[in-house]
Amino acid sequence: MQSQDAAWMVNLPGNRGSCWVATADRTGYPQLDSSIHAETVVVGGGIVGLTTALRLLEAGRSVILVDALEIGQQVTGRSTAKITTQHALIYRHLVDTCGLPTARNYAEANSAGAELIKDWIREYGIACDLERKDAYTYATSSKGRGEIEAEAEAARQVGLQAEVLDRAPLPFETVGALCFADQAQFNPAKYLVGLAHTVADRGGSLFEHSRAILIGEASRWRVVTAHGTVHAENVVVATNMTVKSPVGMANRTQPRCHTAMAFRVDDPLVVDGMFIGIDDPTHSSRTGRDDRGPLLVVLGPKFNTGQDGNVAARFVDLEEWARKNLPVGDVAWRWCNEDYDTADRVPYVGEPDSDNAPGFHIATGFNAWGISNGTAAGMMIADRIQGRSSPWQRLYNPTRTYPKDYHQNGESQSIVGRADDIPRGEGGVMLRGDEKIAVSRDVEGSLHAVSATCTHKGCTVTWNNADGTWDCPCHGSLFASDGSVIHGPARKPLAPVKL
Repeated sequence: MQSQDAAWMVNLPGNRGSCWVATADRTGYPQLDSSIHAETVVVGGGIVGLTTALRLLEAGRSVILVDALEIGQQVTGRSTAKITTQHALIYRHLVDTCGLPTARNYAEANSAGAELIKDWIREYGIACDLERKDAYTYATSSKGRGEIEAEAEAARQVGLQAEVLDRAPLPFETVGALCFADQAQFNPAKYLVGLAHTVADRGGSLFEHSRAILIGEASRWRVVTAHGTVHAENVVVATNMTVKSPVGMANRTQPRCHTAMAFRVDDPLVVDGMFIGIDDPTHSSRTGRDDRGPLLVVLGPKFNTGQDGNVAARFVDLEEWARKNLPVGDVAWRWCNEDYDTADRVPYVGEPDSDNAPGFHIATGFNAWGISNGTAAGMMIADRIQGRSSPWQRLYNPTRTYPKDYHQNGESQSIVGRADDIPRGEGGVMLRGDEKIAVSRDVEGSLHAVSATCTHKGCTVTWNNADGTWDCPCHGSLFASDGSVIHGPARKPLAPVKL
């Protein structure tokens, strides 16, 4: 099965796109086309934005949510969607680097986030393929075995139940595993669609294809889109990386991606549980399904966004690893997902400058564990908007100290000498004097050109030969082949260029 989007990328098996998004209903909310008011405006329809909106609506507050594209189809809809407090080796790390109280706070926040998801699914009747599953962190080396045992002790210190096993229940050799029992998995896109419907049912207003192009302050906060404006006392920027903030977040985080592939399997319990390895190269897996039947979803190791010139090779490597280690069939789906890491592995959530920018809230840096963390973030922001304190404010403090050399910019990996060097279905960056031009050639041989200068902070983009996108190697903005923004921090498209 070949991708329907092969006009813009190398030849890889499977459909390009997330299996979760492919099986979720479309939403169809209108585009914002007027000037309206609410107590809170939420920018971004992912798990943070929708959780914040629904919590506020449950408290009787007024909320408007705007999304740049369509709800459920972005970062959350491309995640592995594990509802778990088991985040690889997080607790030993937090105990050793931040202290036991912070580690316990992290466990409590994520436990609360995971429970709220399950409560809402039950309360609001959200059909999202929720399944109870055990979560396993596994090792394939003797060093990893020791790390597993240390993590188990740290987990117990923070109040979590954790069991060390001699091996993981996987069809390949491991030397030990840490089991968190009775966790869960779901279809995140279906969950977000269900949350959106509930937000609308409770009186919230949702608008799609309404990208925030300006977030500013007059007598109130205002979010301006191409065709309308929202005025509000509070603004919540929940856009993966913040597209606006009174305190810069870009250099406090590192954009990263991973590859994901969903394989056909005969047995829906071929891998019974959720698994993540701790030895390099790391892999993660869980079961799922699409309209045709059961799937096994496998993820590869992370890499810095825009800093790999051959992402397609990562899919080749991932498929090779899966076929060597797991009983998988044809590739059904493949996609990349992006998140932002932080130096201490804890997200940044809250008001970055409550004195000079009161009512401005952000959430970013989820370190690939955004399901439970993102829900906790939404809960905390909603509490703060209602004037209530949260036990997680210090944990998620968006202005806490960080290593100044943590963020690492990269250079474009796609520089070519001339257009003739660009094969069909590929892209490259050409130099014309001081101008850098991002040129892609479709399968018919026609060339398409946009500026190669990211509209966020001016870095030169890299062609992603697996997704057919232009990716910024500095702060992680993603652009479609025509230059339009997929997600920020960039808010403006790459400008068209005449060759």
